Amino acid sequence: MLCACARSIGFVIAERFVQGLGGGLLSALAYVLVRNAFPEPLWPKVFGLLAGVWSVTVLTGPLIGGVFASYGHWRGAFVMVAGIGCLLAAGALFTLPADRWSEEAVSRTFPAGRVALICGAIALLSAASIATGLALKAMLITATVVAFVVMMRTDRRAAAPLLPSDAFSLWSGTGAGLWMVLLMSVGYSPLAIYAPLFLQRMHGVSPLGAGYMVALASLAWTTAALSVASLSEEWPSRLIVIGPSAMGVGLAGVGVLMAPGPVAALILPIAMIGAGIGAAWAFVLQRVMSGAKSGEENIAAASAATVQQAGIALGAATAGLVANASGLDGGLDPGSVLRASLWVPLALVAAPVAAGGIGVRLNLMVPRSFEQGLPAAGRD
Repeated sequence: MLCACARSIGFVIAERFVQGLGGGLLSALAYVLVRNAFPEPLWPKVFGLLAGVWSVTVLTGPLIGGVFASYGHWRGAFVMVAGIGCLLAAGALFTLPADRWSEEAVSRTFPAGRVALICGAIALLSAASIATGLALKAMLITATVVAFVVMMRTDRRAAAPLLPSDAFSLWSGTGAGLWMVLLMSVGYSPLAIYAPLFLQRMHGVSPLGAGYMVALASLAWTTAALSVASLSEEWPSRLIVIGPSAMGVGLAGVGVLMAPGPVAALILPIAMIGAGIGAAWAFVLQRVMSGAKSGEENIAAASAATVQQAGIALGAATAGLVANASGLDGGLDPGSVLRASLWVPLALVAAPVAAGGIGVRLNLMVPRSFEQGLPAAGRD
């Protein structure tokens, strides 16, 4: 409603921040609800359904928003979303059971310092993309790494941590899984930011057409997630490696084919990016949650959404750094757009490829839930 009443673009940006806080809370709670409401064998199927809901919104949201904008009533789009939010709140109030731990959760202090460190690190990396001079860029990137390290060390000593105690440890299923969530999010996010620009500038595709070209990745994500949700035995372990690898191939294909075209040739690599993350995502989340230490189950579930959003932001900032290094900071001249269309996707291939490598290691670990179910001799 604040966005609907905004008097300038500055107010819209500030109030979108408030809207994003609500969305962040919901995305984290969704993972926690899945873990607490469904048995573990059903988690991949439920995550597939969540991906389906996401793709429906990606495909229909721009269309509905475009209808409001075409009639000069863009504020009405925000009013409609606010109404949907009220219906969602009412549905949750009357549908979800009461949480016996809710009073304890509310009494905890909000982790403002750690959240500020995460946001500050992302802001520093974004600033590096527009900074002039190699020394200044190096200093800002170093400060980004330091901010993340300080946040992790502070969080592990906190009474109410944001992340599991073994977050980003390559010696635990939860830690390795969170690495995969981060790296796949880094590799996926820049597609939506820069691909529409490249399609419009280099091939004359309309804004709506470019948007729907990128939305193919979301559609492929959903299709793959629903298709593999029922697979069992050796397939989840295979897809944890195959999925990120397909993302890397898709990103490389977008980089190589964006300039020469034709536009139709980009459909397959864009779909590979979405299908790759969709095929692996649910099984990686399953490993994150099933590998959680005792007492950290809900923290591990919620941390997946936190790490995903951080990965999306880091991917966007990294893509901006590469794009500006390619010349986009000086304007959208054809030469700069040509260079950026190649190097932005190629520079991010390393993220999903690294995720695939971590997936190999993840498959070598015994899931904690399986280990706890063995007798002592079996664990030995």
